[in-house]
Amino acid sequence: MDYLIFVISLAALIWGADLLIAQSERIALRFNISEYVIGATLIALGTSLPEMAASIAASLDHKPEIAVSNVIGSNILNITLVLAGVFLLAKKITPHRDFFAKDSSWALFPVLIFVVMAQQGVFDRFDGFLLLMIMGAYLLFLRNNGPEILALEEGEIEEVETAPFSWLRVGLFLFIGFLLVIVGAEFTIESASSIARSLGVSEWVIGIVMISLGTSMPELIVSIIAALKGKADMAIGNIIGSNMANITVVLGSAAIVNDLKLDFSKYLFDIGTMVAATLMLVFITANKMYSKPAGISLLVLLALFLKHTVASL
Repeated sequence: MDYLIFVISLAALIWGADLLIAQSERIALRFNISEYVIGATLIALGTSLPEMAASIAASLDHKPEIAVSNVIGSNILNITLVLAGVFLLAKKITPHRDFFAKDSSWALFPVLIFVVMAQQGVFDRFDGFLLLMIMGAYLLFLRNNGPEILALEEGEIEEVETAPFSWLRVGLFLFIGFLLVIVGAEFTIESASSIARSLGVSEWVIGIVMISLGTSMPELIVSIIAALKGKADMAIGNIIGSNMANITVVLGSAAIVNDLKLDFSKYLFDIGTMVAATLMLVFITANKMYSKPAGISLLVLLALFLKHTVASL
C-alpha cells in the first residue's frame, strides 16, 4: 500500500508542478514579467509553504532546534540537490538573466545575517521582524530592477492571443497546483518513511534526512520540470527565492511566534555547509557554470553533509 501511495503522491507532485509552471508562465506573458521574477516570488513562496508550516508548528510546540534546522537543511538541499538536479537533467541551461550581477548578493546576504544572528544564541521577535524586512527589500528590488522583456517564441505569442487571460481560471489552477505540490510532498515523504522503516532504517535517520528532503520536494520537482521545459530563469529563480523565503519569511515568522534558542557550536557544521553551498551558488553564477560538472560538485557537498549527519547520530 505504501508503494502505491508513493507512486500516486509523486504523480500529484509532478502534475501540480506542471500546473504551477504553466499558469505562472501565463502571468509572465500576460504582464510582460520575467520568468525569473515569477519563479523568485510566486512559485518560491508557494513551494516554501511546507517549510513555513513545519517551522511555525515547531515554534508553537517550543521546539526551536527543529524550526531552525529545518531552514538550514532545506537551504542546503535546495542548492546541493535541487540546483544540482537542474544542471544534471536539463539538456541545456541558457538563462536570460545575469544572476551574478543582479541576484548573487540576495542569495548570500540573508545567509550572512543568519550567521550573525545565530551567534547570539537566540532568534527573538526583533530578529524575526528584521528578517521579514529583508524579504520586503528583496521584493522591492525585484519590482524596481527585476522586470525584463521576455523573449517570446512564435508559439507562445499565438497561445496568448488565442487563449484569453482569465484571473479566475489562472487563480484556480494556481491553487490546485500549489495544493497538489504541498499535499503530494507530504504523502510522498510519509510513504517513503514507512517504506524505509519496513526496510530497517532507524527512525532517527529517517527524521533528520526525510524532513529536510520532504520540505524541499516541491522546489525539487518544480525546478527540474521548469528546467526540462527550458525555463532556466524560472527554475533558478525558484531556488534563490525559496532560500530567501526560508531564512526571512519562514524563520522570521517562527521567531515572531516564539523565541528560537540555538546552540551555535552544535550546528556549526550544518551552518558552515549552508554558507559553503551559498558561496558555491555565487561562484557558479559568477562564472556562468550552468553545467553537469557544477551539478556534480554540488552533489559532492551534499554527500559530505549527509555523511557528517549520519556519523553524528
